Amino acid sequence: MTDKTLTRMDLAEAVHEEVGLSRNESAELVESVLTHMSDALARGDSVKISSFGTFSIRDKAARIGRNPKTGEEVPITPRRVLSFRPSHLMKDRVAAGNKR
Repeated sequence: MTDKTLTRMDLAEAVHEEVGLSRNESAELVESVLTHMSDALARGDSVKISSFGTFSIRDKAARIGRNPKTGEEVPITPRRVLSFRPSHLMKDRVAAGNKR
């Protein structure tokens, strides 16, 4: 397994090489797409990218948790969490990558 992390700049560079936009235009395009995605998720909408997966927001109810070190019960407040469900194609592609 590699320690490489894909960054915004890596995505912008890939757009620059694949599409031929300038580096600045590529960076603006990547930033615009990410902004649209995060705005939709902040509104509570789901973001579905075909052959990749679906990002969605889940509301979690309040509950009582337990501190594993002390065993003390602690209230956990209600919150919204981001979840990602990969598509079957993405799952298959990742699984195939593990067999190398």
